[in-house]
Parts: sequence; structure tokens; C-alpha cells
Amino acid sequence: MPIVQLSERDTARWLSSYYFLRAGVSVGWVAAALTVGRAAPPAAAALLVAYPAWDAAANLIDARRSGGLAASPSQSLNAAVSGIVAVAVALALGWSLHAVLAVFGVWAILSGLLQLVTGLRRWKAGAQWAMVLSGAQSTLAGGFFVTLAAGGASPGITDIAPYAAFGAFYFLVSAVWLRLAMIRKASAERLA
Repeated sequence: MPIVQLSERDTARWLSSYYFLRAGVSVGWVAAALTVGRAAPPAAAALLVAYPAWDAAANLIDARRSGGLAASPSQSLNAAVSGIVAVAVALALGWSLHAVLAVFGVWAILSGLLQLVTGLRRWKAGAQWAMVLSGAQSTLAGGFFVTLAAGGASPGITDIAPYAAFGAFYFLVSAVWLRLAMIRKASAERLA
């Protein structure tokens, strides 16, 4: 896939579409986790591996569309971390759900910090306050996951579903915010 340099308008259009896609995939993942994932352990295992794997792919796609991997170090690193975590989750599934939750916790902390950095780097693109909040909340949720993993209660995919749901919410807010900003800007240009 070639590296693409986008104009300000194309960046906003790309990010809006990308954030809508990320929100949709997260909503689908949450729905699957709360239905088939809750009822069928093999499906839950596949979903638990798929979540960070999708994040890795999405970060790679976005980095390439946003100037390339070298121009997007926080996304490139996030993609690498998420790919490693997908493998780590697959391995942790062989130990225990506590181990899986601990891996998710560490990942949520790292990917949250990297998302926060990406949001700050992209601040001028608009709607990045939601990505910064999402990154900060992900970091906090990661700490909660690590604490929960060390506890005695038996964790499951339903413990991770709210985390994915909040991610979907933040992506949706950013997508709508960017789309509305594009509409306002186009209207202002027509009136000028």
C-alpha cells in the first residue's frame, strides 16, 4: 500500500471515516463478546485474540494513510505492541483467564498512552480531545484490569466488553465531531 499525504480536508474526511469504522468494529466486538463469547469459550478465545490483532491492523492502516510509519511513530509502536499482545493473549489463554486479563491490562496501559500521544500529535486535525480522553481512560482501565487479574474472582470476556464499548463511544464521538466540523466548514465556504 503506497504512503499517502493528505490535505487538511482529506485528513478530516479520512479520520472521520476511520473513526466510524473503529466504532463499528468495536460495537460488533462487544455484541459478539456479550452473546456468543459469553456462551462459547472457543468463540471468546477467538474474540480475545482478534481484539488486539484488529487494533494492530487498524493502527498500521491509519499510520500509512497519515504520512507513513516513520511519520507516525506512536501509531507504528501501537501497531507493534498490539500485534505482540495478540500473540501474548493466545499464549495466556493456555494458562488462565487471569493471565489473559493481566495481558489486556498491560496492553490497555501501553496502547492508551500511545493513543494519547497520537491524539496530542494530531490535535489540529480536530476532535482529538476525545482520543486523548480515550487514551487516558484506557490507561486507567489497564490498571484496573491488572488489579482484577490479581484478584480471586474468575474473570471473563464480559470484564473486557465495557472497555471496548467505551472505546467505541470515543471513536464515534470523534467521527461525528469531525463530520459536523466538515459540514460547518463547507457551509461557511459556500456563504463566503
